[in-house]
Amino acid sequence: MTGREIREAYPFLYETHLHTMEASACAGSSGAEMAKACHEAGYTGIFVTDHNWGGNTAVGKRLGWQEFMERFIRGYESARKMGDQIGLDVFFGWEAGYEGTEFLIYGLDTEWMIGHPELRDATVEEQFALVHQGGGMVIHAHPFREEYYIPEIRLFPDWVDGVEGVNATHSNRLSLAHNEAMFDKRAIAYGREHGLPLTAGSDIHTAKRLLGGGMAFERRLKDGRDFVAAVRGQERYVLTNGEEWYDQSGNLLVGNSVCI
Repeated sequence: MTGREIREAYPFLYETHLHTMEASACAGSSGAEMAKACHEAGYTGIFVTDHNWGGNTAVGKRLGWQEFMERFIRGYESARKMGDQIGLDVFFGWEAGYEGTEFLIYGLDTEWMIGHPELRDATVEEQFALVHQGGGMVIHAHPFREEYYIPEIRLFPDWVDGVEGVNATHSNRLSLAHNEAMFDKRAIAYGREHGLPLTAGSDIHTAKRLLGGGMAFERRLKDGRDFVAAVRGQERYVLTNGEEWYDQSGNLLVGNSVCI
C-alpha cells in the first residue's frame, strides 16, 4: 500500500501525545493554538496529555489538589473549546511522571481525575489499579528514551496496558529533540515480547512544528473510552511518526511519505 492508500483506508487520524503551555512547562503553545494547528493539519482529533506533578508541569506542585487541578486542566479546556468551534475532537489525558519514567493515561475525564487526589502519591502499581478501576488505560510513554532527565530506563510490563511504540520526536526528520530511531525500535520489540498493544504519537509541544504522528482508524472515535476499547480490543488501526506508516505490530508499511 502507498501512503495515500493507507490514508484512504484509515481516514481518521488522532494525535495521542500533545502538550500545552497552560500545564506543561516545556510547551510553547496554548491548548487553543494546538487544537487549531492540528485541525488545519488534517487531524480528526487530539488527546491533550500534559505533564502532571511528577513531570515537567507548569503548575505549582505545592498547590492544594483542587487548585492544582483547576490550573492543570486549563490547557485541555482551551483546546476543547477551540475544537468545539472548528470541528476537532479533543479528548482528555495526562502524562504521569515517576522520576523520568512516564506513562500516558487515557479514557478518564477531568471529573474523575479531580475526584481522585490519591493519584498524587500513588506508586506505579497503585496508579495502574486506580486507572483500571475507573475504566482507563496506562501506556508506557517512550520507554527506551535516553535523556539527561531520565536517570535510568525502568520497565513495568505488568503495570501497563500498552507501549508507545512510535514517538515521532525520535525518528521524524523535523524533530528537534530526542532524535534516535532506535528508541522506537526497542519499544516495538518490547511491546511484542510482552504481548502489549502499541500506540503512536508525536509528543508535540508547539503549534509551529507539528510532526504528523499519531494513530489512524477506519472510523471516528466517540471519546477517550472508545479509544481505550479500540486499543485493548486490537481494532484495526495504523501507527505513524508523520513520515512512515506501521501496522499494529510495528511492522513498517510505507517509509518516507508525508502523512498529513
